[in-house]
Amino acid sequence: MSHATSASSGRSFGLALVCRVWGIPRSTVYWHRRLPGGQPRRRGPQGFHSDAELADHIRSVLMDSPFTGEGYRKVWAMLRDRDVRTSQARALRLMRQNGLLAHKRPGRPHGPKAHNGTIRTLHVDEMWGTDMTTTMTLSEGNASIFFAIDHCSLELVGIHAAKRGTRLEALEPIRQGVSRNFGVFGKDVAVGLTLRHDHGSQFISEDFQQEIAFLGIKDSPSYVREPQGNGIAERFVRILKENLLWVRGFQTVEDLRQGLLAFKETYNTRWRVTGRRSSTGRNTFQLLARRPELDGKLSKKP
Repeated sequence: MSHATSASSGRSFGLALVCRVWGIPRSTVYWHRRLPGGQPRRRGPQGFHSDAELADHIRSVLMDSPFTGEGYRKVWAMLRDRDVRTSQARALRLMRQNGLLAHKRPGRPHGPKAHNGTIRTLHVDEMWGTDMTTTMTLSEGNASIFFAIDHCSLELVGIHAAKRGTRLEALEPIRQGVSRNFGVFGKDVAVGLTLRHDHGSQFISEDFQQEIAFLGIKDSPSYVREPQGNGIAERFVRILKENLLWVRGFQTVEDLRQGLLAFKETYNTRWRVTGRRSSTGRNTFQLLARRPELDGKLSKKP
């Protein structure tokens, strides 16, 4: 356009006049002229892999993961395990462009909360959360699932399935966790441990309360109609449904119980949790599995 000739003056318009009329700086025109093929490129370093290659790596780690709904930050961490280096922003961009992001349910506005703050603890075996959910078996119908999870390491300490969701079945994950983490089952062996639960009839029953008191566990029910107070357990229910209960069928309750025990091992060894912030200020991700030195008393509070 700048080389076009004016019909009235017989001279070319010139770049300055054209840029002034179009409202763009001349530096932009010069910058585009220097680009190969005249196409703009993303600024900054391009990395070791092209976008197409990196997208293939992302698809590969998503296919190899035993879990569904992995977000871009966990994908970024899994890429690093394979020595594929990139940024979280680039991983997010490619996952969005290729339709690889997990579906996110729309939220809704909430009023003021009775519980504010964090329920994560600084030490393992300081607070456990427990809850229940249900599922259907193919031949025996409805089944109840109870579990207990640590509020510090997010480790699943116990899980159990039964035909009836009674107070005695609700105690089974607590018994599993106490026997495994404290090495013995007896009076006051779990002093210093707090148990968070909702107001389900199994958890507030007399038998349940008497047994956890016998073990030395402090009772800590969440606020009424405030599931955020038991959010660690509530979040695990979603993980369990999305990765096991909604994708597999079980013939009997015993088949379900065995499947839950197998999922417990997979979750405790391969689920990733946010670690401490790195020197760059970003959250790092680490496998949930306990380090060997945390299997004994070193994992307890000083």
